[in-house]
Amino acid sequence: MAYAALLSLAHILEQTLNHDFKYLIAREKQQIPFLLKKISSLQDFLENFTQNNSTSTEYLESRIRDVAYEAEDLIECHITDRILSESASNGDNRFTVIGRELEKLIEDIDSIKKQVTKIQVESGVQDLQQGISLPVGSSKPASSGKSTLVGLDDDLMEIKTRLVGESSELETISVVGMGGIGKTTLARKVYDDEYIVYHFHIRAWVTVSQGYNVREILLDLLDSMKKLTNQMCEENSEQLAEILYKNLKGMRYLIIMDDVWDANVWDDVKRSFPNDKNGSRIMLTTRLENVAKYAKSCPPLHHMNFLNEDESWNLFCDKVFGKYCCPPELEKIGKKITKNCRGLPLAVVVIGGLLSKATRTQEYWRNVEENLTSIITSNDKQCLKILSLSYANLPCHLKGCFLYMGIFPEDYNIRVSELIKLWIAEGFVKDEKSRSLEDVAEEYFLDLVDRSLILVYDKRSNGKIKTCRIHDLLRDLCVREARKEKVFHVTDESFHGISRDIGVRRVSIHRNGKIPDGSIDIPPLLVRSFLGFGWHSCCPVDNFNLRLLRVWHMGLHKLPNEIIELANLRYLIARCNEGLSLASIYKLRCLQTIILNGGSRTRPLHLPPEIWQMKQLRHVQSKRMILPKARTGGGNSITVLENLQTLCIVKDFECTKDVRRRIPNLKKLGLDYDCEGKNPSLYCLNNLVNLRKLEALKCVFSAPCPSFMKNIKFPISLKNMTLKGCDLAWENMTIVVLLPNLEVLKLKSNAFKGGEWKPNEGEFLQLKFLLIKRNNLKHWRANSIHFPRLQWLVLKKCKYLEEIPSGFGEIPTFQLIELHECGDSVVTSAQQIKQEQVNFGNDAFQVHIHGKYGKF
Repeated sequence: MAYAALLSLAHILEQTLNHDFKYLIAREKQQIPFLLKKISSLQDFLENFTQNNSTSTEYLESRIRDVAYEAEDLIECHITDRILSESASNGDNRFTVIGRELEKLIEDIDSIKKQVTKIQVESGVQDLQQGISLPVGSSKPASSGKSTLVGLDDDLMEIKTRLVGESSELETISVVGMGGIGKTTLARKVYDDEYIVYHFHIRAWVTVSQGYNVREILLDLLDSMKKLTNQMCEENSEQLAEILYKNLKGMRYLIIMDDVWDANVWDDVKRSFPNDKNGSRIMLTTRLENVAKYAKSCPPLHHMNFLNEDESWNLFCDKVFGKYCCPPELEKIGKKITKNCRGLPLAVVVIGGLLSKATRTQEYWRNVEENLTSIITSNDKQCLKILSLSYANLPCHLKGCFLYMGIFPEDYNIRVSELIKLWIAEGFVKDEKSRSLEDVAEEYFLDLVDRSLILVYDKRSNGKIKTCRIHDLLRDLCVREARKEKVFHVTDESFHGISRDIGVRRVSIHRNGKIPDGSIDIPPLLVRSFLGFGWHSCCPVDNFNLRLLRVWHMGLHKLPNEIIELANLRYLIARCNEGLSLASIYKLRCLQTIILNGGSRTRPLHLPPEIWQMKQLRHVQSKRMILPKARTGGGNSITVLENLQTLCIVKDFECTKDVRRRIPNLKKLGLDYDCEGKNPSLYCLNNLVNLRKLEALKCVFSAPCPSFMKNIKFPISLKNMTLKGCDLAWENMTIVVLLPNLEVLKLKSNAFKGGEWKPNEGEFLQLKFLLIKRNNLKHWRANSIHFPRLQWLVLKKCKYLEEIPSGFGEIPTFQLIELHECGDSVVTSAQQIKQEQVNFGNDAFQVHIHGKYGKF
């Protein structure tokens, strides 16, 4: 977390220089750029530093973290005091205090840099860049006694089929999954399978692990093949690579490389594997998808799945009772225990091993069920080590982001868009001038997914990940490490365990509780984030002294006057009532994200005119809000909100030339019009075409108003569009069909009307997702050439539609038809399309039916 602390501090320093410069005295204006330069050099060191887990390096990182926190507290406290008092010119004697303290911090950082230089000299730059060479695991498959293959039968059959397949080329087959999911167990079963032993002339196994040494890998492979001699042990890597190559030449061989962490391993050993086009195979297991892809694995990658409840129960019983059955009185509790293992074989095996030696009483088992995660990690060091390896192997820029996953409750469906906004607000994302912070954060997120640390739960219509989860054991690891690293503290409504000596900077409050009246006994100047989950009641801000707060993720009935003291607030999400006044929100000068779960068509939220001066804004969201008219400053100058990317849902949005100029980088826009009896020209919708960065647009009309949309033009950058209530004839689809980048189109209630829709060829060339809901369409005259890349079709309450065009059975990319309350004839046509897709070899094609209207 040292890197995350430095990154957060760098954001504060840059904020101070770029936006709070007027609050600095002359000496500080010199010190802060100097401090920022030193911070940058420490960041560079950590980015290129491979930790060797020694006591000295752990101490160094903790010292870097603590000094970064101290500098952050110092600067934010003083700047916030000056902002709130507006007294930057009143008494320079007071301001010299920060100058002296900054001098001490700079001295501390210089002292740390001396230690850094010493480590670099002692370890050598090469070791720091490539990692300290550690012994690899074992030349033979690790054995832990009896190994039960529960839930892996299908995996075993699939891998065996691929290994002995007809292809004569040398192929690499990769198995990917999180730690403890059974990759090594599967590989061991494959390696020892009788048919595999018969099929391949030579088999060899090497466990690579995190720190690797090429020479050791080659020696272990030769040892596994029983070819290793005393003379070979004296050879160098080049000579051993040649010996291995000669021993494999002309043979049909199977090499298993277990637990590979570094893509460079492949470059180091691949030349030792001859391709004699005789069906030789390499099997690789890894937690990292990028490693498997780098090794040019034969697609698809084999992703390990979690056990289902029956498989978990069978594995558990085998570990606890062996050949005997579970006593009836323990079965119900036992099944709860295995269910709480969330399908991870490692968890099932560890808890099964524990209970096999423990008292078999309901009381004891119930205690295990209630404290499962902590019992597993505290009773099995090997389990904790296996999981901790994934964290230890993370690059420094991902460690803070990963630990932050523990701030959410168990089994919580985490919205990816929310997670990314929080990472940015917390200062965990490095600013890269060529890309937005959101794009960088999304790359961080996908990297964690590829490392099998984050589980994909649900996807969006455009194929991107919508929600995710983290396994309970990994979440427990995050909470433990975060407490140690002073990242956050998880508590319940009683605030148990929070005290002034733990240095907590973020508080996550779980369960359905109430914050007690009065102040909380925590160090108020250290707390940067308050997050509440599962709350039925709302929390008053005025109970706290939290002027340095960055993230507020709580319920609020109102925004009290004290909100203006949160001068550092970057993220505000509140469950607000519809009559909420936002008059003072503009004083939150650092605010990046506003998410207000309030407002309606009849009582929208009114944003103050000063909203147009809030330069840090990135995302503004509510159920319904009204934007004020923008005021022009002297000399016709305007404030451009360069960072603003999301604006939704805006009621009766006027897209004037002035407004459009203020939001040039907007990516997502949601609009709601009450247009009955109003002049369309009033809203200047033709200016939407000039929002050249816009990727997602939602446009809803509360009453039929086709005149608003007839001659409109949309920006060609659009990828996602939702229309509702437009009441346009299908002939007017021309406003949509020629958008070259459109991938998602949602036509909700009465977006278009008419009994027949006949699209033209070449219109929806990139469309992947199409939803049609509630209209009077009866005849849809289309085929595969009109939607050549369609993947997902959703029809909801299309009660007049007779059938889905039969030509859709020929769309090569088609994957899913989803029907909600459609007629029998539509269901029949969907089943026929499925059969045609299956006939073309698309066995994965699916039809999901949710209710039917019946025959018409």
